[in-house]
Amino acid sequence: MRSQLSIPATILALFALAACGTQTDSGDGSGSGTVTTDLPVTGVHWSVESVTVDGKKTAAPAGAHVEITDKGRAQGNYGCNHFGADVKIDGDTITVSPAEMTEMSCGKKIQSFEEALSAALSGKLKAKLADGGLTLTTEKGDAIALTEEKPAALVGTKWSVTSLLSGDTARSLPAGTENKAHLTFAKDGTVGGSLGCNRFSSTAEISGDTITFGRIAATRKLCPGPEMTVERELMEVLSGKVTYDLSHRSLSLTAADGKGLAATATTAAPAGKSG
Repeated sequence: MRSQLSIPATILALFALAACGTQTDSGDGSGSGTVTTDLPVTGVHWSVESVTVDGKKTAAPAGAHVEITDKGRAQGNYGCNHFGADVKIDGDTITVSPAEMTEMSCGKKIQSFEEALSAALSGKLKAKLADGGLTLTTEKGDAIALTEEKPAALVGTKWSVTSLLSGDTARSLPAGTENKAHLTFAKDGTVGGSLGCNRFSSTAEISGDTITFGRIAATRKLCPGPEMTVERELMEVLSGKVTYDLSHRSLSLTAADGKGLAATATTAAPAGKSG
């Protein structure tokens, strides 16, 4: 059974998982070292494409991914919640120990996928690399299909909003509002996209690790209650100065009052912070 992380589901909590890796002794008495692996799968951001269980294939939600460090640790996102687990690689076999995961509330469809992925990504898995893809197959024949993804740039990437932040906690978007809100920063200093209901545009001054948004111009379409609720919260975040954190294909924007958003890259772009 998976153990549960007691820490809040924040972006920082995701990165903290990376620091929990196991090590093998280097033999010099220092207790430090790295895990020797037989497959070139470590240090790669593997995006989950699908999970096949009992012959039924299910596409993964945006943001589901796995990274295996050379310290013997797997970390990533099941589709909503972050996870971390110890791993061992022996030949073409990857053994994944019971995982720790955050406890963010997710929609039923995503929760169902998370359960399937977390169950498949456990125990002994046979790994096969082909054409930039990785397939992990369980002992009973279930399979996880993954593809290698490069880092995304802040500018020029379409960022799909996946959750809302408040202080040290995060929550998934209400059912029915997923995959609707997104934003893209342009090289000319503008930003635009969808608030989940209405289209919007504004200016965005990027400096260091902060972004200062100008006045937002938006359409005035009326939408169902949950969409308008998400839209109002996003409007608050995209007003004034925020701090941003970019990690591979994940982006968080946090205002001074602790409110913010987390987003995942849905359009590939060259690596870099500001493009």
